[in-house]
Amino acid sequence: MAAPRAGSGSAGRGSLPPPSDPSLGVSGGSRRSVIPPPLPPCADTASDNARTPRPRGPGLWPCTAPAMAEGGAGGNQPPREHPRNLQGLLQMAITAGNEPSQLEPMSDERRQWLQEAMAQAFRGQLEEVEQMKECLRVLEAMSPGGDGGESSEPAEGDPSRQASALELLAELCENLDNAADFCKLDGMRLLAHRYLEHPVPDLRWRAAHLVGTCAQNVPKVQEQALALGCMRKLLRLLDHDGADLVRVKALFAISCLVRAQEGGLQQFLRLDGFSVLMRAMQSPVQKLKVKSAFLLQNLLLDNPEHKETLCSMGMVQQLVALIRSEHSPFHEHVLGALCSLVTDFPQGVRECREPQLALEELLKERCQLLQQQEEFQEELEFCERLQRVCFQTPPEDSSMDR
Repeated sequence: MAAPRAGSGSAGRGSLPPPSDPSLGVSGGSRRSVIPPPLPPCADTASDNARTPRPRGPGLWPCTAPAMAEGGAGGNQPPREHPRNLQGLLQMAITAGNEPSQLEPMSDERRQWLQEAMAQAFRGQLEEVEQMKECLRVLEAMSPGGDGGESSEPAEGDPSRQASALELLAELCENLDNAADFCKLDGMRLLAHRYLEHPVPDLRWRAAHLVGTCAQNVPKVQEQALALGCMRKLLRLLDHDGADLVRVKALFAISCLVRAQEGGLQQFLRLDGFSVLMRAMQSPVQKLKVKSAFLLQNLLLDNPEHKETLCSMGMVQQLVALIRSEHSPFHEHVLGALCSLVTDFPQGVRECREPQLALEELLKERCQLLQQQEEFQEELEFCERLQRVCFQTPPEDSSMDR
């Protein structure tokens, strides 16, 4: 069984509050465990492609086993409460395993406690699956083309219930097992066919965020999303959507489908993804520019075999043009991408040396600008590396010291 990313508890049913506003970082109410109750807002993880377990809500309880190292069934310590889900039980087991203990037969009290803890943990997992089913019923009934009867009409004018369902699903699918179950319940198909192109921007960005949340580091989920055509739709959102947040979330989902996923990378290449990424770096949206340059840099580090393709597209000239724009923190990532492009690649070095680019003089000026400015030290290091590689060594010896 895949390791859980995070646990979540369960609470009573309630009425649907408004979903959280990502621009404010404020939730619409207290945490909910079933549709419709409230949740904390989704974090923007566009640049965080690794999943790290995080405790949240009342679902993760501290280690609750009776003390086993101090004789009997807990000594004089008061009984502690049980974990409510698999993540809490795992955390309890790890904590207990790190404590010194004495081997002794299991008492009836301990056996009963363990049975109750396991029952509650597995019950919590089943409850989360039921929550996902309820969310999907809301999305299916209220989506364009959904068989929602009368209930589908208000959904067109008031998408708050769909937004709340998508938000709760994004939290639940932080758990690897839940992400896999979400796909088994046909949730990814619903996102791909109805919500990535929904007329309401708030639902489009939440759908793109959910695709990325489910897909990151889970090959089976990535494969299903790719088979359903998510890459093409996400690239279209990144390139043409009028809502900035939709574009940022589409980029996040794309990064989750191409990093360490050969099939996703091949689709990205066939659909001219590098050109889309370059246009995103030319966007006036600072967050989109930074994350696009960061993804380009990492793709070059992970897949150096595509450097020739990028050079033939004029990527060196495009990156240098971006560096010439008014100075901003975004330039650090552009210089990092250019460093990745020329490392161990003589053709890239030769293009950087073209007199019409005047890159050498630009790098000298930038180094003078950044001297003694602590917040720009990484950018300064990239400038100095490019100077060494492109203008102080022959093109055939362009390996870059890291």
